Amino acid sequence: MLATRFTLFIAIMAMISSLAYAFDPDPLQDFCVAVNDSKAAVFVNGKICKDPKTVTGDEFFFSGLNRPGIIRSPVGSQVTPVFVDEMPGLNTLGISLVRIDYEPNGGLNPPHAHPRASEILVVMEGTLYAGFVASNSKDPNIRNKVFARTLYPGDVHVFPRGLIHFQMNVGETKAVAFASLNSQDPGIITLANALFGSVPPIDPRVLARGFQLDNNVVSDLQSRLWIQN
Repeated sequence: MLATRFTLFIAIMAMISSLAYAFDPDPLQDFCVAVNDSKAAVFVNGKICKDPKTVTGDEFFFSGLNRPGIIRSPVGSQVTPVFVDEMPGLNTLGISLVRIDYEPNGGLNPPHAHPRASEILVVMEGTLYAGFVASNSKDPNIRNKVFARTLYPGDVHVFPRGLIHFQMNVGETKAVAFASLNSQDPGIITLANALFGSVPPIDPRVLARGFQLDNNVVSDLQSRLWIQN
């Protein structure tokens, strides 16, 4: 059953990828396989290209999304990414993929945003409550409006670029979803981590005033917040 749903997912992704406009810079050659440029003296928008003569097929390949992710986080989910760091051949192609595993009864991919990509998600197993929040628009009819619904296997949901979104397993069994993003490295800003787990910490007075909380509550959140790797 999972194999059939995965085939459906691949078909959907192929259709969408052919129509979507990537936010990443367009390639100027057939491919630009990334090299490990962590020690490079020059920083570029993306990754430095490997000499095409040294490229191998392995750099366009990733194996393992058929295996469930090991969930260790207190929020009850595990994201397995296939970004440019996992597949160097994605460099300049403007696309990436993730598998998300959720624990039963509330496993959560917490509210977060991708600054460089829109996301389209398909449910493979289980039941998810998923949605996104509109921006603080001048129009009061859509200002901070939540667009959310319950998703079942085969259902597809899109999350616009930069908007806060989430998924939670509302079923009694595990849930699995796959998502494609139109960036080789979409970035992730998990709200709780960014605000209460920043390094160095944000002055608690800022968060206390912004969230209308007591300073002690903010300090407690900052001291115990789990940071997702």
